[in-house]
Amino acid sequence: MNDIKIRLATVEDAKDILKIYEYYVLNTAISFEYAIPTLDEFKTRIKKTLKKYPYYIALIDDKIVGYAYASPFGEREAYKYSVELSIYIDKDYKRKGIGRLLYDKLEQELKTNGITNLYALIVTQRKEDKYLNFDSENFHKSLGFKQVGKCSKCGYKFNRWYDVIYTEKIIKEHWM
Repeated sequence: MNDIKIRLATVEDAKDILKIYEYYVLNTAISFEYAIPTLDEFKTRIKKTLKKYPYYIALIDDKIVGYAYASPFGEREAYKYSVELSIYIDKDYKRKGIGRLLYDKLEQELKTNGITNLYALIVTQRKEDKYLNFDSENFHKSLGFKQVGKCSKCGYKFNRWYDVIYTEKIIKEHWM
């Protein structure tokens, strides 16, 4: 396997990015979407994100194997120093350091652009099942995210209820 390359996503990457996301929509509780977005809808999502926030892809041998992006944490202006992060790695490329590289790049750029707080919303439950494991929780903990809240049984998928935890990482000193 060659080196992992990280670069900003473009709308032209949408088809390959959507292919990664499709697995999570259809086979896991990680995404609460029930249906795969259309390619046009996914292109629109990428365009919207890139207007204000970074959206990175990871490549191995010119194949997109993961992506991560930032989005608004809240819509009101007072939230402008906080973002929510999302990350998806191709199911065949997990545990190869791709997620860490993507998040490191995101964090570096967000910090440079004045962001202070990172948030990740993670689907969880008491025990693993065939649709959900603890990989995302463990990954975020390893990067310094701390749980700051929990919504109980707020998502229903695959005929079962799932919780969502809010995790936070402070990346830049708050002034005042």
